[in-house]
Amino acid sequence: MSKKILIVGGVAGGASAAARLRRLDEQAEIIIFEKGPYISFANCGLPYYIGGSIDDRERLLVQTPQGMADRFRIDVRISSEVISIDPHKRTVTIQSQERGQYEESYDELILSPGAKPIVPDLPGKDNPLIYTVRSIPDIDRIKEQINADNNQYSIVIGGGFIGVEMAENLKETGLNVTLIEGNGQLLTPFDAELASALAQEMEQNGVNLLFSQRVQGFHSLEQGIGVELADGHILTADLVILAIGVTPDTSFLKSSGVSLGTRGHIIVNEALESSVPHIYAVGDAIEVTETIHGTKTAIPLAGPANKQGRIVADRIAGLSSIYKGTQGTSIIKVFGMTGATTGSNEKTLKRLGIDYRTVIVHPASHASYYPGSSAITLKLLFNPEGKILGAQAVGYDGVDKRIDDIAVAIHFGAHIRDLTELELSYAPPYSSAKDPVNMAGYAAENIMEGRVETFTYDQLSERQPEQSILLDVRSELEHRNGNIPGSINISVDELRQRLNELDNSKEIWVYCQVGLRGYTASQILRQRGLSVKNLSGGFKTYRQAQFQPAPISSVNHDNHGGKKDIKPMIEAPKLEPIKPTSEQPQRIDNELNVCGLSCPGPLIQVKQKMDQLSNGETLRVKASDPGFYEDVKAWATMSGSALLHLERIKGGIIEAVIAKNSVQPISDSPSHHDPASTMVVFSGDLDKAIASLIIANGAAASGRKVTMFFTFWGLNVIRKHQTQPVSKTMIGRMFDMMLPRGSKKLGMSKMNMLGVGPKIIRGLMKNNNVPSLEELIESVIAQGAELVACQMSMDLMGIQREELIDQVTIGGVGYYLGEASQANHNLFI
Repeated sequence: MSKKILIVGGVAGGASAAARLRRLDEQAEIIIFEKGPYISFANCGLPYYIGGSIDDRERLLVQTPQGMADRFRIDVRISSEVISIDPHKRTVTIQSQERGQYEESYDELILSPGAKPIVPDLPGKDNPLIYTVRSIPDIDRIKEQINADNNQYSIVIGGGFIGVEMAENLKETGLNVTLIEGNGQLLTPFDAELASALAQEMEQNGVNLLFSQRVQGFHSLEQGIGVELADGHILTADLVILAIGVTPDTSFLKSSGVSLGTRGHIIVNEALESSVPHIYAVGDAIEVTETIHGTKTAIPLAGPANKQGRIVADRIAGLSSIYKGTQGTSIIKVFGMTGATTGSNEKTLKRLGIDYRTVIVHPASHASYYPGSSAITLKLLFNPEGKILGAQAVGYDGVDKRIDDIAVAIHFGAHIRDLTELELSYAPPYSSAKDPVNMAGYAAENIMEGRVETFTYDQLSERQPEQSILLDVRSELEHRNGNIPGSINISVDELRQRLNELDNSKEIWVYCQVGLRGYTASQILRQRGLSVKNLSGGFKTYRQAQFQPAPISSVNHDNHGGKKDIKPMIEAPKLEPIKPTSEQPQRIDNELNVCGLSCPGPLIQVKQKMDQLSNGETLRVKASDPGFYEDVKAWATMSGSALLHLERIKGGIIEAVIAKNSVQPISDSPSHHDPASTMVVFSGDLDKAIASLIIANGAAASGRKVTMFFTFWGLNVIRKHQTQPVSKTMIGRMFDMMLPRGSKKLGMSKMNMLGVGPKIIRGLMKNNNVPSLEELIESVIAQGAELVACQMSMDLMGIQREELIDQVTIGGVGYYLGEASQANHNLFI
């Protein structure tokens, strides 16, 4: 005898259950009741129809009642709301627009009522300009309002997934958008430092953000609607989107005997059976098991709902499928950026009292030398034994597949060591030989095995300055462009020579840009007996976490909504990228594309190009290095140039427009003399030569006059590679045989490994898009730096002028001391 199966609700869970049931049982009688006019639609695509990414409304309709009837012989009854259930009689009561109220019996009942938007009980909540986003009729009404005449301003209340997606797509329509969030961050499934990157992307694309603000009520205005905040201010707009969350649509079950959780979710077992026999439940309305910790939760996502619909169909058809739970893997597009997460975040782990560790890495989305590469911020959470607990990532490319990789690893109970061993597909356009997932595994393994101790940006407030040293091991240029207050600067390349500047009795808190140089520095210090910690994620994560939305200024308004005791209304201003410093129309005289270069490469290129311009001429720069957004601000200030425009454009590209010498540079010197740097290059080791040339290039790019004085073994750095026809004494010929000829022959100060070390270093520089030593020499010369060879050292070693590169000046110690007396920065390498 065939079964009669009733399904309450369509969309994801109900529709997938119906289709699976028909494939398994051709004889079953299947009826779907849907209280709305559409049985199965792409509810996740609704915001993108508003923004125009989906321009054809019909594409939102996944299936129609007629389509379900023709293909699957399923009876679909739209505009039919199930209002009660009698489990003893096995009947449901339906209120139908077409047939009125009637009953229908069942053998098996599947509940898929979904969740509905939360509408708080606030004054003015019934204002017709307040909209929620659940169904196609909802989105039709929003679309109609947007297209009405003279609409300019919109407000989104709620910074969850729906709120953020709606804010982006309202902005895409040309509306001014203000998003109000009651918490201190957007998107609470993400930890704060990653959510900040997504918030910054929204603000840089023109969305106004208000955090830690509560809405107190709504006011009807002659034109538009007023949104009153807890501080008494009122924001005015032409429409409001309410997106503060959802609640299960289960009120019709209250007298059915079906057990509900504290928040109204249907309680089910692993077979997705409710507490009442022959009644199953799926989708956003059910309480599920979180697979990592075994706790109960509710996660309204389409993927789990579809899986649950399939499993219930299996159970009814006699198959033994079970639902093991969910780990909450999710993803969101925020303009050009992507955010994705899986498993537990820090808030969840703290709430459950679970011991955990974290690591943050910033690898490239694919090989940095291949065009289009951009950085990913990837955070991994794991327990002390190495079990993976969760992961989050943000970036412009490659975020989705990295989180999917880790989601699979979590599903199978993987250890962080498994991430290091994953063999993932690689070609330069798609990844790197060491995939970002591998890199996160390596970094986590170092922590777990005790090879490095880390601290996080939010632990900086716990540091005791009298008992510790905060050490920035980046270059001087990077330090001057921005640093953590209270830190001192010793480049990692100078650290071994300057260890005497550190107090061995104090703990050293090290940081660099992303954590890699900090790890190297921590190993140098740790192996010399110092107590040292490295900042996970580096200065990039610290700076990212400091993001605060730009304030919205109050603007007096004639209409105070009939309330005289409230503060002036705020008409949310249009937030634009950095505005021109001149009112003259912006013009572009020159273009520069530095996409693919890593710091300090973009700044060096900018400096070289700016040197070719006349005062007042402008340069438009495009860069892919995420740090360039902040770096170019500091560089413009230091160099005395005006930053006319700065924004992120499609694909994570940063576009800046700079005018030459439009403002006076800031000088740290009381005398306001032009800043200058001098350095003595004594060493002929490859690593030290690279360090000196990187510093010199950075200093020159910042507008400093640079003099490099090469003496003794340092002369090898500036020797020509080819043998020159010069006459030499016997001592000179002996030196000639023993010394490396030119920069390409230099060895390493440590780990030379019979010449293998230099090849490794040069290979790493090439793979990471860092200029070679020879390119650094050419670059510093092109920037106007002066290379001086010590005459006395040349005489002692029998080196002739013809053996040195052409741009070198010959000088003595007096010449160097004269230059040094005019400098405010002197180094000995």
